[in-house]
Amino acid sequence: MGLYKNLFKQTFIYGVATVLPRMLSFLLVRLHTDLMPKSDYGNVTIVLSWMVFFNVILSYGMETAFFRFYNKEENKKSVIETTTISLFWSSMLFLAMGLLFRSTLAEWADVETQFVTYAIWILVLDALVVIPFSKLRAFQRPIKYAVIKIANVTINVGLNVFFLVFLPKIAKADPDGFISSFYIHDYQVGYIFIANLIASLATLLVFLPDYVRLKWHFNFPLWKNMMDYGLPILFAGLAFGINEHFDKILLGKLLPQNIAKAEVGAYSACYKLGLFMVLFRTAYTLGIEPFFFNHADKKDAPQTYAVVTKYFVIFGSMILLGVIVFADILKQVLVPNSSYWEAMKVVPLIILANFFLGIYTSLSVWYKLIDRTKVGAYISIVGAVVTLVLNYALIPTYSYMGSAIATLAAYGTMMSISYFMGNKYYPIPYDKKRILGYLIVSSVLAGLSFYVPALHNYYFGVLAILVFGYFIYRNEKDTLLRIMKKKVA
Repeated sequence: MGLYKNLFKQTFIYGVATVLPRMLSFLLVRLHTDLMPKSDYGNVTIVLSWMVFFNVILSYGMETAFFRFYNKEENKKSVIETTTISLFWSSMLFLAMGLLFRSTLAEWADVETQFVTYAIWILVLDALVVIPFSKLRAFQRPIKYAVIKIANVTINVGLNVFFLVFLPKIAKADPDGFISSFYIHDYQVGYIFIANLIASLATLLVFLPDYVRLKWHFNFPLWKNMMDYGLPILFAGLAFGINEHFDKILLGKLLPQNIAKAEVGAYSACYKLGLFMVLFRTAYTLGIEPFFFNHADKKDAPQTYAVVTKYFVIFGSMILLGVIVFADILKQVLVPNSSYWEAMKVVPLIILANFFLGIYTSLSVWYKLIDRTKVGAYISIVGAVVTLVLNYALIPTYSYMGSAIATLAAYGTMMSISYFMGNKYYPIPYDKKRILGYLIVSSVLAGLSFYVPALHNYYFGVLAILVFGYFIYRNEKDTLLRIMKKKVA
């Protein structure tokens, strides 16, 4: 019992450490869209999208390899030293090459060179704390892990508020003051990256003792084995990055230059309204993966997985319908700048796409349980191909709506492939009729509420939620009554 209690405690803390920073980061969306035109926000989005890919490249699967070999090898100290040294020198090489070719990279990404310079330093600082963070998890120190993660985001958000809101006011009130000397007119994009850079530097300083105490002994045979293990993860990570972020980059490349950045900015801001489904999916993934593995040896494991997946779909369907029905309220709270609202039509597609990704995560338990994790990489690559093909085909005609369709198609394809392959290699008795019913009914009601002008009102929206709630109750009544009886007893 103590084992499960400890597992739940650590899963909860890691969940808070992952979900809370995302919620804090979302505050930046309102701040940035309030203060910046769409083209500037598009600039930020494009640079951050590229950074996702370089983050994957700079870690090159070493984080996952660290856990695999730390649990496998007797000489755990050698694992720590070898992975830390590997990432340190690869980061230094990237820093040197990146700064040398920063102008070329800036031209390639179609952004200013100074922003690329900031991005290079942020990427290196973040790469240098990958293994120190992994050590905290390996040493089962979740509270320290969570505190540092949350502090990083708090510093970033706090500095964004200072640079973008208070510094201009201070400079205006006291132009000759010391603090005013840090103010640069019309430099919002630069300040965003400076805030990120300072937050990343502060995090590295916390972990500096790890490097000071490190014995710089490099185990080459161990490193070679870790690289063999980690490289497939690198390709899977790149494929996932394409599915999640490459649409913003392609919008900037494929649309006419005079509107590209503004279109990226509007799309990215409205895309963020999918956060509610992302948070639900993330929290579910963090909690459910340990649960799946702990129940793998139980006789009723397949039935348990089927029930868990069904209830994930039920809750996800309610979130899908609720967010879309009240999207007009949420946009006023989270993205109040009306110039961004032109891209609101992508919101239902993005939320449904993230829902599909969550279902894919739940369905993908089969290849993890039978140690065929490479299948996950192959499925992600298929999704990436769908993303690229449809973005190239649809963006020139449909702009960001084409990107939203591509995202939905990519995650829908991944979900379908995982289901059919899992049914072959690790059959799970999913309640297909009810799962499909909840998914279809919630999607249809949400679509009617959002896209049909005559039904785009809160009378129909609230009625749709009530009807769907009754639909769930009617189907799950027996289970709900059993749960209520147990609680009463």
